[in-house]
Amino acid sequence: MRAMLLETPGSALRSVEFPQPECGADEVLLKVRACGVCRTDLHILDGELSAPRLPLIPGHEIVGIVAAKGERVARFAIGQRLGVPWLGHTCGHCRYCGSGRENLCADARFTGYTLNGGYAEYAVADQRYCFPLPDGYTDAEAAPLLCAGLIGYRALVAVGDAQRIGIYGFGAAAHIIAQVARWQGREVFAFTRPGDLPGQRFARELGAVWAGDSGAAPPEQLDAAILFAPVGALIPEALEHTARGGTVVCAGIHMSDVPGFPYSLLWGERTVRSIANLTRRDGEEFLKLAPAAGIRTEVETFPLEQANEALVRLRDGSIRGAAVLTMK
Repeated sequence: MRAMLLETPGSALRSVEFPQPECGADEVLLKVRACGVCRTDLHILDGELSAPRLPLIPGHEIVGIVAAKGERVARFAIGQRLGVPWLGHTCGHCRYCGSGRENLCADARFTGYTLNGGYAEYAVADQRYCFPLPDGYTDAEAAPLLCAGLIGYRALVAVGDAQRIGIYGFGAAAHIIAQVARWQGREVFAFTRPGDLPGQRFARELGAVWAGDSGAAPPEQLDAAILFAPVGALIPEALEHTARGGTVVCAGIHMSDVPGFPYSLLWGERTVRSIANLTRRDGEEFLKLAPAAGIRTEVETFPLEQANEALVRLRDGSIRGAAVLTMK
């Protein structure tokens, strides 16, 4: 099969002929139709996530068709369309797995990081961590739901019943979760890279009541903030604009160091918390909610062989919505 391979962090991906994987007893073999390009992929390529399986096929927003399945796979049929997210395997018996918090399993494995992912024509996946995908989305449109959507949804749930929500970093996750928040009747305040007028315009088109630079002050205090931008310096900024009792959620898997800040920003029962990975419950809930809420993903597609170009465009912030690789 054709695949895009990472051999050394810091280097470009290389287009190679790679052995087609075989599925184990509890796995499915997917003929990949689309795979989203996520900022986490950049963190892996840049060495900021320091324990990848190398050489590695990245990609963890996989949409594919079941081409073969293991002997113990009964829940999926040949030809069925499935999605594969970041969390690809857990032990199933630790205290976290036993309490519905498999996202915290110490023996977890991750698609496109410690397991080969979807920047390829075929991929294998643990049947436990595959999701049937809702109708009404093309393969490319469905791909961002599997990380940008799922992690964003988990972050949105973490803010509780907050009505005025600030979103820092208006990329793939933000453009999905802004729609969910508006459908739920909440107000969205969008914070973008300084000077990103197209991004601010995009946020307003999706219903944001205000959009401005990340260092700007919103017109009123926020009940909560979600940080998709991996910039630690934004935490004190967000706390400054969050009302007492509010929550600042850090939704990325990697973030630059957090600078010191005065206790007064945290005082007043404000909370700072992180989001780690996802659970199967998140997937089931969000993939049911997305079509009911009329969520649409805006995508820019690239052929598999142009994965490096897609990553460059993602890095410089010139993607509107989400970037997705598509297979011939």
